[in-house]
Amino acid sequence: MQSGLPNPTAIIRSLVKHRYLLGQLVKRDVLLRYRGAMFGVLWIFLSPLIMLMIYAFIFGQIFQARWPQQDARIPFWLLLYSGLIVFNVFAETVSRAPASVRGQSNFVKKIIFPVGILPVVPLGAALVHAIFNYLILLVALVWFGQFHLGALLFPILIVPVIFLALGFAWFLSAWGVFIKDMTQIVPVFVQMLMFLSPVFYPASVVPAALQPLYRYNPLSTIIESLRASVVGHPIDWSAWFLAFTVSIFAAVLGYAFFQHSRDEFADAL
Repeated sequence: MQSGLPNPTAIIRSLVKHRYLLGQLVKRDVLLRYRGAMFGVLWIFLSPLIMLMIYAFIFGQIFQARWPQQDARIPFWLLLYSGLIVFNVFAETVSRAPASVRGQSNFVKKIIFPVGILPVVPLGAALVHAIFNYLILLVALVWFGQFHLGALLFPILIVPVIFLALGFAWFLSAWGVFIKDMTQIVPVFVQMLMFLSPVFYPASVVPAALQPLYRYNPLSTIIESLRASVVGHPIDWSAWFLAFTVSIFAAVLGYAFFQHSRDEFADAL
C-alpha cells in the first residue's frame, strides 16, 4: 500500500513505459465493440456522421435553434456538436470506469500485470472516437465555409479533459471493485453533468450566481474554449491553464487513490 501523492511525471512515465500493452488493450477494446457488426469498424466513422446529420435536421430544420449573439453563418448544431465531442470523451471514459478493473479480474490477479493501465483503456477508446468526430467537424466547417485555423487547436485544448477523465477513471475504477452498484450510479450522474455543463447552451446565459461553478468546471472551460476556436474567437488561455491545473490535480488524486486501494483488489474480486 502506498501513501502520499505521486509525482505527475512518474504517472506519465508509467503510462509511457507500458504504452505498447496499453495500445493493444485499446485496440482490442475498440475492435470487440464492433465485432460481428455488418459494417465492422466503419461504425467509428458512420456513428458520428449519422449523429451529425440528426443534429442538423432536428436543431437546424425543425427547431431552427439559435444562441444569443450567434453568428448566422455558423449553424447551431455545429456549435452543439463541437461541445459534445469534448463531453463525450469524459462521459465515455467515466461511465465505463467502474467496470474497467472489475471486468478484468484475470489481469488483476496476475502479480506482474500493470493494473493501473486498465482504467486508461476506456479513455483510449474514447479518444479514438473523438478523433473521428473531430475530423467530421473539420469537414463540416470547411463545407459551410466557416473553417478557422483556431479549430486546429483541438488536440491542445482537450488535454485538460483527458487528465480530468483519467483522474475520475482511476478513482471510480477502484470504487467499482468494491461497490458493484457504481456501474449503475455513475452513468446517471454523467447524464446530469451533461445538462449542468454548457453543451446545449453557452455559459454566458447561466445566472450570475452560478457563474463561479461554471468558471471553475474544467469541462465548461474546455467546451467554451473549443467553441471559441471553432468560430474564430479569442481563447481565454488563463481559464484554460486553470482548467489544466485542476485536471492535473484530479489525475494525481485519482491515481493516488487507485494505488492506495489496489492491494485489496484481488481479495475483493
